[in-house]
Amino acid sequence: MRSLLALLFAAVLAACEAPQHAVLAGTPSGPWREQIVWVPYDRQFGGTRHLFARLCRPATEREARVVVFAHGTPPDPSVRPTMKPLSCESEAAQWFLKRGYMVLAAMRTGFGQTGGDYAEQSMPCGRMDYVRSGRDTARQIAAAVDYATSLPGARPTGAIVVGQSAGGWGAVAYNAMPHPKVDAIVSMAGGRGGHMGGRANDNCRPEQLALAAGTFGAEAATPMLWIYTANDSFFAPPLASSMHANFAQAGGQARFVQLGPFANDGHGLFLGRGGSAIWGPLLARYLNERGIVAR
Repeated sequence: MRSLLALLFAAVLAACEAPQHAVLAGTPSGPWREQIVWVPYDRQFGGTRHLFARLCRPATEREARVVVFAHGTPPDPSVRPTMKPLSCESEAAQWFLKRGYMVLAAMRTGFGQTGGDYAEQSMPCGRMDYVRSGRDTARQIAAAVDYATSLPGARPTGAIVVGQSAGGWGAVAYNAMPHPKVDAIVSMAGGRGGHMGGRANDNCRPEQLALAAGTFGAEAATPMLWIYTANDSFFAPPLASSMHANFAQAGGQARFVQLGPFANDGHGLFLGRGGSAIWGPLLARYLNERGIVAR
């Protein structure tokens, strides 16, 4: 009887963890063969969950290098469930697709249709742990990389990780993990703890964020590209510079680019209209330095 109950409990648990969809991948459609997929993510605690993701393929049949995009975290928690993966038609995705890259954008736990618990909580401001939150994000980036590079038509190695805001911070943390399938890692306005209390230019314990960057820098293996703007309301130039200084002093390598103002808030440069004309040449140069030709 006990064994039967145990089996029933395991089945219920598995059903709760599985996506509430009949299939793990939708049908490709449109010029970029857009497809909704579910990325398996083996959490440290609590078993496997699946991350809701959008896959965009280039207009070529050649084996494509993979780009994994990691999204940010809105200051208002009520926005998290409404978030959607990067669109194939977005300017940022188009920059990669038109150059022959395959793009995967996954929603992490607690966001959008992935649902579940928000795993990246940094604790109350007085006990902020930016290392922990970065590693939580990084583990989910790793799951997305493993999934994308295993797909038919994808190169199994030489992937690129691009993170924006909290996703950028996750990319920095990911660099401190083993990542044999990835050759380039980019942080666009990376960091955490901005807009504390909903206020622009107000960060929770910025000195701890800078120290955490040093923790990741001591274990970083791949030279990175970090891009910030002068009017970023989350991570102003002094804080961005402090993060980079600690990262570099600890041994991390990153080309640090501090740009001028962009639109009303430079934090949105990567996803903003016209942004690719600014960050695109910087990214192409970095990729070329990493031996990756950006066609």
